Amino acid sequence: MPPRITARELPHFRRAGQVAAQTLAHVGHQLRAGLTTADIDALVRDDTARRGARPSQLGYHGFPAAVCTSRNHVVCHGIPRADEVLRSGDIINVDVTSEVGGWHGDTSATFCVGPVGEDARHVVETARRCLEAGISAVHHGAHLGDVGAAIEALAREAGCDVVREWGGHGIGRQMHLEPHVAHVGRRGTGLKLKAGMAFTIEPMITLGRPETRLLDDGWTVVTVDGRWSAQFEHTVVVTPSGCEVLTRL
Repeated sequence: MPPRITARELPHFRRAGQVAAQTLAHVGHQLRAGLTTADIDALVRDDTARRGARPSQLGYHGFPAAVCTSRNHVVCHGIPRADEVLRSGDIINVDVTSEVGGWHGDTSATFCVGPVGEDARHVVETARRCLEAGISAVHHGAHLGDVGAAIEALAREAGCDVVREWGGHGIGRQMHLEPHVAHVGRRGTGLKLKAGMAFTIEPMITLGRPETRLLDDGWTVVTVDGRWSAQFEHTVVVTPSGCEVLTRL
C-alpha cells in the first residue's frame, strides 16, 4: 500500500516536492550543447545543497550519482559521465529526487538540446501529455488501472508506445515504496485510490517498440530497438476531488 499522508505531514512533503521541482527547473535552464552529463550531476549537487536538501538518489543501492541523466534511447537510470557530451538535436531526461527533513520529492522532465527533429519533438510532447493524462485520472475512489489506461490510450493515439517493465512508485519518507504504478492498464482494475495516498507517475514513452534491456553497468535501461524514449514525472497526493501535484512549480 502507498503511504497515507496526514494533514500535519503534508506541508513537509510539499516542501520536498517544491525543492526537487526548483532544482529541476534550475538545471533545465542551464542545459546546452557541449555540457556533459557529469556537469548536470554537479549542477544538481550544488543546487540541492543550496536549498538545504540532499540528493535522494546518491548512494541508493549503490547508485553513484546525484541524478539520473537519460539521453536519446536511454529510457531511465542513466548514469552521468564526463565523456557523455550533449549535442544539438539530443533529448535528455533529468530525474531529480530531493530529501528535505526526511521527506522525498521526485520529478523529472525531458529537455530538447537546441533544435531537434520532428520525431524527437513528437515523443517528448507525447510523454508530457501522457503524464498529464495519468494525473487527470487520479482521485479518491479511482483505480491505478485508470491511470495506466489513460496514459496508454493517449500514447497509442499518438503512434507511440509505453514501457512496461518500469513505472512509478509510492513515495514519502522513503524514495521508493509500494505500490508499483504501471503506465498501462485497464480501467476499474488495480489498487483503489484513497485520499492521502502518495506516489509518482512517470510514463516512459517510446517512438518504437516498448521493450527495454539493462546495460552491463546494472543501472542504465535502453530501448531494444535503439529508438528514442522520453519521460516526465510528478509526485502526487490523492485528494477527494483529484490530486495535488507536489512537484509542479
